[in-house]
Amino acid sequence: MVMKNNRSMDLVLWAVLGFAALTLLGCATPRNRAPVEDRNVGTRAPVVVPAGTAPAEAVKENGKPLPGAENTGKLGYYTVKPGDTLIRVGLETGQNWKDLVKWNGLDNPNVIEVGQVLRVVAPGTDVGVAGTRPVTQAKVETRPLDARPGAVAASGAAPGTTPTTVAPVAAREADDDINWMWPANGPVATVFDDSHSKGLAITGKAGDPVFAAADGRVVYAGSGLRGYGNLVILKHNNTYLTAYAHNQTLLVKEDQAVRRGQKIAEMGATDAERVQLHFEIRKLGKPIDPAKLLPPR
Repeated sequence: MVMKNNRSMDLVLWAVLGFAALTLLGCATPRNRAPVEDRNVGTRAPVVVPAGTAPAEAVKENGKPLPGAENTGKLGYYTVKPGDTLIRVGLETGQNWKDLVKWNGLDNPNVIEVGQVLRVVAPGTDVGVAGTRPVTQAKVETRPLDARPGAVAASGAAPGTTPTTVAPVAAREADDDINWMWPANGPVATVFDDSHSKGLAITGKAGDPVFAAADGRVVYAGSGLRGYGNLVILKHNNTYLTAYAHNQTLLVKEDQAVRRGQKIAEMGATDAERVQLHFEIRKLGKPIDPAKLLPPR
């Protein structure tokens, strides 16, 4: 009786071991592997390709070239970085965002891709001398201000409209021949720092006047550039832009010609910790120390 029970136990044990072995063998067989799903396909951000260091063509993750990829690294072109908008690209390159829309044939100016390459000089321009040759344009025709005090002109987002013809900047012998003036009367609280402030902080009271530092035209008026609050950008010629930030009220609109000393805004504290005017002068998009160009006080 005992021997029979032992033999039965051995048979059961061998059956269990045999089944386990078959199960392990089946799991190791390639035919029975579960399919692998790549959850990252199509979900990663476009490749960032810095200008001058890219391969022949910048491509998206799906293998298609990004817009303008064939121009990566060329003079007169700009590679879009994370956080860029057309307004910021215009400020960084010294151009009107509406011109960028036109030159690049953009259907929606609110949508640009990281790694996309944008033309930032007019077609046909000799980029070797762009922004350094004299301006020979027609006389400026001023227009009355349409904006009422207290109303902020233009929204932050660039509207998807066809660029309009604007009044040209006044003729001058050379782009550096500009009669600058101080844009506000208050004391300077922060001096220029190329790595941080990129301009001057001029303090005052809310509502103090902000003046155009030179003749020019408005290429942006709104609040769409992070860190600048209610902002006005003036283009004075092919070389110089000025920026006036943190205003409480904007008194000009895009494409409007303005004169040196004209009141264009009222000082405020939008996107700032105190009432101040943040004032920048940019030469070919690069911030320079305004104190070196403004007259002595």
